[in-house]
Amino acid sequence: MNIFQFKTNINCGGCVAAVKPHLESVPELVTWKVDTANPQKVLTVETTLPPTAVQSMVEKAGFKAGQL
Repeated sequence: MNIFQFKTNINCGGCVAAVKPHLESVPELVTWKVDTANPQKVLTVETTLPPTAVQSMVEKAGFKAGQL
């Protein structure tokens, strides 16, 4: 299991709700959270997937994610 962090533009509760179905539909993504109080809006995920797969899921939800 790996833990990855991404700088995102997920900046509010509505944005978190919009990305939620994209992340929670993937069983390999064990846990995730977005720190919207952090200036970099950090998404932290625990997963067996590669970071590029997580970035792709976030982008399909309409947001940006760059690995930290």
